[in-house]
Amino acid sequence: MLELKGIHKNFGKHEILKGINITVEKGDVVAILGPSGSGKTTLLRCVNFLERADHGVINLEGVETNCKTAGKKDILRIRKKVSFVFQNYNLFKNKTALENVTTGLIVAQKLPREQANAVGKELLNKVGLSDKYNSYPCKLSGGQQQRVGIARAMATNPDIILFDEPTSALDPELVGEVLDVIKKLAKEGVTMMVVTHEMGFARDVANKIIFMDSGSVIETGAPREFFRAPKEARTRQFLKRFIDEPEYII
Repeated sequence: MLELKGIHKNFGKHEILKGINITVEKGDVVAILGPSGSGKTTLLRCVNFLERADHGVINLEGVETNCKTAGKKDILRIRKKVSFVFQNYNLFKNKTALENVTTGLIVAQKLPREQANAVGKELLNKVGLSDKYNSYPCKLSGGQQQRVGIARAMATNPDIILFDEPTSALDPELVGEVLDVIKKLAKEGVTMMVVTHEMGFARDVANKIIFMDSGSVIETGAPREFFRAPKEARTRQFLKRFIDEPEYII
């Protein structure tokens, strides 16, 4: 479904991504783990062309796009199929929760407002915000704002949703409500790539783990093997406080 081949990204003389190769199948929930500064967020942003990779190829549903030479039509095609949930919500402050979900449908997809509103309400219901249609972001908690962001990402019926540390900006008591929504999507077979520091979530929900460090993929594997018997020394070092615990529940 999605294949990243040889993705490189530099910021000046600093090499952020060093030839990343990843394959995501339909229905996969891929958790991307690693220390801060390992290139996880930059990788996601390159997939959706929020950053342009310097080299590499993105193969989405059999159509290859050269990251360096991709034109506006190539980028638009990918963005129509790949949605992004931001770390800091990125909601329109002057629009209600419903308007934040429907604006893209009305403006970009030319959907009639009545039809867009019906889609928006259905999605807000799905993320547990049926009573917040007319609430502005300033009246919503961080967890509620992030759930609006998830509803907005789902509105275009994407092939894959990218989550950039969706709980990192939340108070600890609000983390669970966002993770519950993502878990529900996983059960429904939604394809996702999730950059996260929530180890329990990664172990219990993802079907594939990718561990990155210093711009490279160090190890990949199924959650059970990854957390119980990591192969690489750097992975074991990163997971040291987790692998000795038989159960880790969030």
